[in-house]
Amino acid sequence: MSDTRPEKDTELDGLDFIRRIVVEHKRSGRFAGKVCTRFPPEPNGYLHIGHAKAISVDFGIASEFEGICNLRFDDTNPSRENTEYVDAIKYDIRWLGYDWADREHYASDYFEKLYGYAVQLIRAGKAYVDSLNADEIREHRGTPTEAGRNSPYRDRTIEENLDLFSRMRAGEFDDGAHVLRAKIDMAHPNINMRDPTMYRIRRHHHHRTGDTWCIYPTYDWAHGQSDSIEAVTHSICTLEFENHRPLYDWFLDELGIHHPQQIEFARLNLTYTVMSKRKLLELVTGQYVESWDDPRMPTICGLRRRGYTPSSIRKFLTRIGVSKTESTIDLSLLEYCIREELNKTAPRVMVVLDPVKVVITNYPEDGTEYFEAVNNPEDASAGTRSVAFSREVYIERSDFMMDPPKKYFRLSPGTEVRLKHACYITCTDVITDDAGSITELHCTYDPESRGGGTPDNRKVRGTLHWVSAAHAVSAEVRVYDHLFSTVNPAQVNEEAGENWLENLNPDSLVRHEHAVCEASLNEASVDNRYQFLRHGYFIADAKDSTPGKPVFNRIVSLKDTWAKVQKKEGV
Repeated sequence: MSDTRPEKDTELDGLDFIRRIVVEHKRSGRFAGKVCTRFPPEPNGYLHIGHAKAISVDFGIASEFEGICNLRFDDTNPSRENTEYVDAIKYDIRWLGYDWADREHYASDYFEKLYGYAVQLIRAGKAYVDSLNADEIREHRGTPTEAGRNSPYRDRTIEENLDLFSRMRAGEFDDGAHVLRAKIDMAHPNINMRDPTMYRIRRHHHHRTGDTWCIYPTYDWAHGQSDSIEAVTHSICTLEFENHRPLYDWFLDELGIHHPQQIEFARLNLTYTVMSKRKLLELVTGQYVESWDDPRMPTICGLRRRGYTPSSIRKFLTRIGVSKTESTIDLSLLEYCIREELNKTAPRVMVVLDPVKVVITNYPEDGTEYFEAVNNPEDASAGTRSVAFSREVYIERSDFMMDPPKKYFRLSPGTEVRLKHACYITCTDVITDDAGSITELHCTYDPESRGGGTPDNRKVRGTLHWVSAAHAVSAEVRVYDHLFSTVNPAQVNEEAGENWLENLNPDSLVRHEHAVCEASLNEASVDNRYQFLRHGYFIADAKDSTPGKPVFNRIVSLKDTWAKVQKKEGV
């Protein structure tokens, strides 16, 4: 018997639903087989990791299907926009590894054409000037379960609408006196179709057009037509625009112009993070964080300053994929991607965050020697470095206990530990101040153990990192953690008086202002990332670090400690 099953379509294997649509369009000859996407940010804030997902989809699909991707700033609200955001957005996109060549556009480039399109709809009886104020328009609009009511100005004549709209442009009316609305259906089940506003009067200086215009198009009016003007084929949006698609289709069909295919996908949500621009702005203006590029922020500039690499972010976005289903991705996956990369590439160094001095009493007072240390056990080509050793060294204060519990493998009175790369030491005396605080530890070392030797095949169970006091470089080390202490910080009951800001993690930043590090880190660059032994992965801060006075930011811990917390709490 012959096999009558349909032949498997291997070209679609492994493709997400957006790429499947593009393949089918190319097969059918829709858009003449061309692919043109666009990334359309509003220049009213800094990009965040959610935008990075949209960037990777828009530019990625264009690249994969031998198409092009435009960068278009939807600059239709001058009261919130400025060139600072424009420049930052362009820098972030390029930093992520994408480029738009000479295809940099602005909705403001099309203001004249959009005005002409509006006049076309007025002439066709599909738009009218409304003189209700904003509150009255909202009241007339109805609710999702209750139909709206027609404005008393809805039946103005075409001539009257053309005259009023022209005078709106000429600046004859005060802000808010009139708006231009599409004439669709005030009883439509989709509330976006109930005569949406197309233009409003706003006397604001525009960062590109200056004071040429005093009426500005709404996002819903400008967006689809701008896509059409640029001959975009696939207008890829996040799911919140799905209910707006019928409106965009209506505008394009009524105008009879090029009609892109809009496709919606689920936006990126991360645990322990907020993605709302409004909330991110509140964090900045309320000084809960230092700035937009605070390393705890999910902004691209914040991630860059934190020490994330473009490749780790792109790998994360590839792993989470694209779908139509809303979900929240665990932040630990993003951390895993950078940790996986840095484990292979970051040199290992020794840094002591909270130092206590150790005096090795049987070591020559003026003695100095150098031990060879492996830079990266995961990469033999990384070679070795020489680490200075002297009579006085610093260890972590937490690596010593006067009265340790069982199975404590660090330093305590009478115990022996290994100083990594150097030798074995045994604590013989503890020096304290009048308040009882430890100021110094006195130890002896075994000369036979120098350079990692194991005299008498003797083994010790504790190995400590250290820094030579005579060669130490002072540094500030900032240990960053999750900005929020709850998985979904924005999910609060506002009616019960809950405030999402109450979910801020009080330990999201711990400063170690008197840390000491190897001399090699004195000239640390923002281009270099390191593994501080036992502490995590770090990078020199791009803003505050200077040669001779390094400041380091923790990129990520060595292990996902938050996963243990969640497991313990049953999350």
